[in-house]
Amino acid sequence: MTSYSKKSANRNKVRIIAGKWRSRQLSLAGDVETLRPTPDRVRETIFNWLQNKIAGARCLDLFAGSGALAIEACSREAASVTAVDNSREVVEMIRKNCQLLDCQAMQVIHANSIDWLKNNAGIEPFDIVFLDPPYSRDLLADCCRLLETASMVKPGSIVYLESNSSLESIELPALWKWLRTKKAGQVYFGVCERVLL
Repeated sequence: MTSYSKKSANRNKVRIIAGKWRSRQLSLAGDVETLRPTPDRVRETIFNWLQNKIAGARCLDLFAGSGALAIEACSREAASVTAVDNSREVVEMIRKNCQLLDCQAMQVIHANSIDWLKNNAGIEPFDIVFLDPPYSRDLLADCCRLLETASMVKPGSIVYLESNSSLESIELPALWKWLRTKKAGQVYFGVCERVLL
């Protein structure tokens, strides 16, 4: 999920970078002005980092927004993707895009992401988690803590984080370590791994 003011028709589209739906353009929810899809160059970098892990992975996109990260993961042969968002309009648009692509691997859930984490403790852990909450809500540290306490990650799980401020200040769970971080424009992003005890 991610925020922009609508200035052009192109802002209402998102492009799939690679995989079986490479270069396909998908519509975004029309009047949800807080959507800010992760920029193409950032998504390209993320999935380059994940290229040896994404195929066959069980993924969670916790603040799905445009659905760009979730659909990109499906395009690159993730085994399953659970996409959660609290906007009904956004969820309906992601579902429409999945139908358009005949995407069978994605489950789209309309729910508050924090509540969903709290209510689903103990489900099968995810291999890859995408955390891109609204920048203004400062939710990254809480989400990381809940993912760990709810056992939604396991040794070897990869978590992607995105923010508009440096990631170094985020308090990660004790068993998480940074693998890569980068800045592109005003976007700070990185991946960390849940390690063994």
